Amino acid sequence: MIDDIKKRALHRTRILEGQLRGLEKMIENEDYCVDILTLSLSIQKSLGSLNKLIVENHLRTHVTAMFDAGGDEREAAIGELLSIFELQARSAAADAAVVTGEPTAAE
Repeated sequence: MIDDIKKRALHRTRILEGQLRGLEKMIENEDYCVDILTLSLSIQKSLGSLNKLIVENHLRTHVTAMFDAGGDEREAAIGELLSIFELQARSAAADAAVVTGEPTAAE
């Protein structure tokens, strides 16, 4: 992992750890629902920032090497990226369904 990205990713995970502990306390204390949701949404945003760092590292290291190798490795890199894109799209659709109350594909 690229040193700078690793440092930032570890920092982000430590922030997330604190946020999750805070969320747990809020639930245990039966805090106001909107306050709990606000923190939960902040955690989701923090996870998005962490994911962005991991993707950046993957692109700058593994994907670059796989594209340079060409052939099957290049195709494998493209497949990985498409899979991640698909997972993210499904996650966003599930989040939207929760907000609108629509059933998800799993229901």
